[in-house]
Amino acid sequence: MSEQPRRPRTSGKPYRRPKKDPVRILAFEALRAVDERDAYANLVLPPLLRKARENEGPEKFDARDAALATELVYGTLRWQGTYDAVIASCVDRPLGDVDPPVLDVLSLGAHQLLGTRIPTHAAVSATVELARVVLGDGRAKFVNAVLRKIAQDDLDGWLERVAPPYDEDPEDNLAVVHSHPRWVVSALWDSLGGGRAGIEELLRADNERPEVTLVARPGRATAGELLDEDAAVPGRWSPYAVRLTEGGEPGAIEAVRDGRAGVQDEGSQLVAIALANAPLDGPDRRWLDGCAGPGGKAALLGALAAERGALLLASEKQPHRAGLVAGALEGNPGPYQVITADGTRPAWRPGSFDRVLVDVPCTGLGALRRRPEARWRRRPDDLEGFAPLQRGLLCTALESVRVGGVVGYATCSPHLAETRAVVADVLKQLPDTDLVDARPLLPGVPDLGEGPDIQLWPHLHGTDAMYLALIRRTG
Repeated sequence: MSEQPRRPRTSGKPYRRPKKDPVRILAFEALRAVDERDAYANLVLPPLLRKARENEGPEKFDARDAALATELVYGTLRWQGTYDAVIASCVDRPLGDVDPPVLDVLSLGAHQLLGTRIPTHAAVSATVELARVVLGDGRAKFVNAVLRKIAQDDLDGWLERVAPPYDEDPEDNLAVVHSHPRWVVSALWDSLGGGRAGIEELLRADNERPEVTLVARPGRATAGELLDEDAAVPGRWSPYAVRLTEGGEPGAIEAVRDGRAGVQDEGSQLVAIALANAPLDGPDRRWLDGCAGPGGKAALLGALAAERGALLLASEKQPHRAGLVAGALEGNPGPYQVITADGTRPAWRPGSFDRVLVDVPCTGLGALRRRPEARWRRRPDDLEGFAPLQRGLLCTALESVRVGGVVGYATCSPHLAETRAVVADVLKQLPDTDLVDARPLLPGVPDLGEGPDIQLWPHLHGTDAMYLALIRRTG
């Protein structure tokens, strides 16, 4: 007679296999990829959701599952700083001593308890079940104990307990209440020019889920065509913009699949439009996008150039990003060329272009709505790393434009060290230049600042915090 397999020892209760919740498992996998591989959620999540939708078994996702998984991932990442403060007050060890996978599960549970309408019992039980699946029974007990402490109060109650009083430390208070690193709060506040109301509105806007914005590429599609889509409304400022107010899948739209339209924040569209509208002295035949990857601005610039019979040269240093640029420009109605080249070591002669755009690499602090994990990944030291490249690219751009031509210096960061400081330093080195007032080039767009440069804001314009300075070469 064969020996019967032994059952696992229990404390009097029968052993129960943990229930697999595909939505929360997927959210956990996305958070681990962001943490372990420094991946971006907006790149990790779509393929995970696509695979889950294609699954023909019982774990196949529907639209509600996808929406919940998306909310869990992005909500947890946005509010990570606040949830860390809450979790830290509920554990008996420094937060750095908690294993990262355990902390991810705790953060997912905290978001369900403090940031969603999921009932308390369901949030705790579902997260503990997730912990049993991905962490094991032992650590699931720890997760259960911590979540039950968190469930004893709501978000407002916790903020009163873990955030320092505003009057004692305004920046630290805002950092905890609005889930931004303190140094980012300080930098954004400086860029806004002071005042509590403005910084709080901006930080709140950073924590809102942005709408999907499309661009109808001139000569290939119209905004009217895109407005035929469900829940589509006109953009606020750009004549080529259409907003999808209920999310939606851009890839399901024919014009997007064909490349006649694309996904592009309205702030990026306005940068291209302002450069294209800047007055020139002399010919308008050759345009340059000196930092063209991944190709959104290049595609719009190429279409605008084609309307005037101008050629666009799109240059990108990284070969794989140059490939993305080529894909974005494919089918452009006018002449264009895509090359792989270092923008600080130009592959063209000085003074070759009438209009030049350099959308320089930066910290990305202007796109925290779309990439919430970036706020926790960036450090103040990153500014020093970007500074020489930003100045070098702007110097090369000004050397590449002819006398009378215009350069647009753009960055998706409102940090003064990446915007006005760069422009001021370069113009000191190159005196034969003048700043062009960019504000009249975007008629109808309010709150553009004191000029002559432009700063867009999520809380004022519903866009990323794009910066643009237009510079004319005079000699």
